[in-house]
Amino acid sequence: MEQFKLTKSFSSSFGNISFDIRGQGPPLILVHGTPWSSFNWRHIIPALSQWFTVYFYDLLGYGQSEKPDDDVSLGVQNKVFSELLNHWGLKKPLVIGHDFGGTTVLRTHILEKQDFEKIILIDPVAVAPWGSPFFSHVNSYESAFQGIPAYIHESMVSTYVQGAAYKSMDEETLEGILKPWMGSNGQMAFYRQIAQADQRYTDEIESFYKEIKEPLLIIWGEQDNWIPIEKGNQLHEKIKTSEFVSIPNAGHLIQEDQPAELVSHILKFLVT
Repeated sequence: MEQFKLTKSFSSSFGNISFDIRGQGPPLILVHGTPWSSFNWRHIIPALSQWFTVYFYDLLGYGQSEKPDDDVSLGVQNKVFSELLNHWGLKKPLVIGHDFGGTTVLRTHILEKQDFEKIILIDPVAVAPWGSPFFSHVNSYESAFQGIPAYIHESMVSTYVQGAAYKSMDEETLEGILKPWMGSNGQMAFYRQIAQADQRYTDEIESFYKEIKEPLLIIWGEQDNWIPIEKGNQLHEKIKTSEFVSIPNAGHLIQEDQPAELVSHILKFLVT
């Protein structure tokens, strides 16, 4: 398959971040979630770059960014994102966050006081309770998971990520998702970020959702088995300025399941 390669880097206070920029127009930033990377935006970047200057990066500990043996939790990601915004010199850009990326956007806005022109959240982790039994199990036995044979690790991660999609995942997509998590460093990084996932990172901002004043669109996959659509409706009720749309025949990975419909909703919200 054609290699998805980020060509630029930024040295944050917490580690090196890989990113790239495409297109011309108003600045639009894409923030991925877990256990994904900017690779999963590849279907929508070409379309959006016809309208916007699209900035996309890999979270600390993910994808092509540095995977430090340190804190890569949601408690750090908003600080890294804020540093990136300052590095890019962007004031009030448009922003899209998926899953933990949506959480990072919300934390960056609320805690780092970074303003955005408009916000789009795609199946975000934002309303308690959250965290699967798998997350809890890894949290309790992280060292054991990091030590399992590589072929078992690959099989487990493969099964895990395929559960996020509504459609069957083709070989290219699966390979692109798995690649950053393979090898000894990737394997340790995969279980590290799961073990560090903690609901307290949304608990500390959830009460501030009602104060959000920016136009905000919540997009949800109707067949999301990871975070049920009811969580989207709850978030919609908490954010007074929000609109809510659901996309049929899409799971948690809408950008893989229904990229064309996703782009149509994004453009309708951002351009009008």
